[in-house]
Amino acid sequence: MDRRREIEVMSGDKRIPIDGGPNFGQTPFAELKSDGLPPGPNESPGGSADRPAAGSPLPRKNRGRVDIKRQTAGRGGKTVTVVTGFVGIGLPEKEKLAKQIQKACGTGGTVKDGGIEIQGDKRAEVARILTEAGFRSVFAGG
Repeated sequence: MDRRREIEVMSGDKRIPIDGGPNFGQTPFAELKSDGLPPGPNESPGGSADRPAAGSPLPRKNRGRVDIKRQTAGRGGKTVTVVTGFVGIGLPEKEKLAKQIQKACGTGGTVKDGGIEIQGDKRAEVARILTEAGFRSVFAGG
């Protein structure tokens, strides 16, 4: 076959349909039934997916471990609660979390060097708020 004939066959009138073509009439899974099988992990026995009720809150995922420390060194004798160890959380979310902690503790604070600093020894209150936010808080240091 010469080169011209090959091109003619390739560009001839035999076109491949792009709309799916003819239906072959048989599907390998057409005869399968799910009767008698146990429900899958996302199905209830009634056949619908398990969804929490509209009023119930979704369970919080574990967002990682954060360390809560009490520091006085280099602060003129003032005590500061420092939260460090945030992973996968951006600056805007840290600032929002810091505002929430400040409001709950009734003190001032800031976001500095990747951590949250709260004025005073407020470790218990900070731990409660961080646990509600899905973090696993650990008291570190003294």
